[in-house]
Amino acid sequence: MDTELARTFLAVVAAGNFVKAADRLFITQSTVSSRIRSLEELLGCRLFLRNKAGATLTPAGRQFQRHALNLLRTVEQARQAVGVPAGFRASLTVGARIGIWEDLLQRWLPRMRESLPDIAIVAEIGFEDDLTMGLVDGHIDIAAMYAPQSRPGLIVEPLLNEELILVQTEPCPRESVLDSRYVHVDWGPEFLARHSARFPESAGAAIKVNIGLLGLQHILKNGGSGYFPRRLVANHLSLGLLHRVPDAPSFTLPAFIVYPSEHDPEVFGPALNLIREIVARV
Repeated sequence: MDTELARTFLAVVAAGNFVKAADRLFITQSTVSSRIRSLEELLGCRLFLRNKAGATLTPAGRQFQRHALNLLRTVEQARQAVGVPAGFRASLTVGARIGIWEDLLQRWLPRMRESLPDIAIVAEIGFEDDLTMGLVDGHIDIAAMYAPQSRPGLIVEPLLNEELILVQTEPCPRESVLDSRYVHVDWGPEFLARHSARFPESAGAAIKVNIGLLGLQHILKNGGSGYFPRRLVANHLSLGLLHRVPDAPSFTLPAFIVYPSEHDPEVFGPALNLIREIVARV
C-alpha cells in the first residue's frame, strides 16, 4: 500500500474534512478526494461519510485507522533502522544491560567516536529478551548481556566474568547482613539458585530489584546491603561508603557479547576490538 494514501487518510481524520486536510498536506482538495477514493477501492469499503459538517469515519474507517497508524509507524522505524545519518558512512546500534553500560561501555563510547568518527552510534539499554529480539530482527547490531539466548545466526562470545560481592553501608556481623535492609538484586536464575543454596536460612528480602544500579543507589542513600559487581562498587569501597562483608561468599556472573555472524567487518571489527580492549583492562 502507498503510504501516501494512509497519510492522507489520517490527515482527513485529524482535520475533520477534506479541505483542511488538503491545506495541511499542501495539495489540492481534488487530490485528497482522489487518494481517499483509491484507498477505498483498494480496501473494498467506504471509509468516510461526507456531509456539510465535514467527514466522519464509518465503522470500517475506524477499524482502518489503527492499521494506518501502525503502517506509518513501521515505515518510519524501518527508515531509521536502515538509514545512515548525513555525514556518516555507517550506523551501529549497541544495546546492553545497564550494569554493563555503567563503566565499561561508557568508556567505549568516547573511544569509538575518537577512533571511528564517521560511524554514528545508537546506544540502548535493555534486558536479555529485548536485546536478543533486537539482534534477531536486525534492530540491534551488538549486544552485551549476562544470560544470552542461543539463536541461529548469532555469535555469542564471552566478555568477562563479573565477581558479585556482598557489600554493606555499615560494618556489622555477617549474620545480620541479610536483614530487613538487604536488597536482593535479580542477577538471573543461576545467581538465585546459588544464593539460595548459600543462604538457606534467608526468609526473603523486603526489597527486590531487577536493575543492579537501582539497588546500589538505594542502599547508598538509605543504608543496607546487597550483592553487586566488584568493579561497580570498587570506588565506593575505597571511599569508605561501602564495606565488604567479611567471609561472605562471592558469586561469578559471566557476561557475553552477542552479534550476528554475517556482518560488515569494517564496521563491527573495530567496534568489537575496542570493547575487548577495554574489558581486558578491567
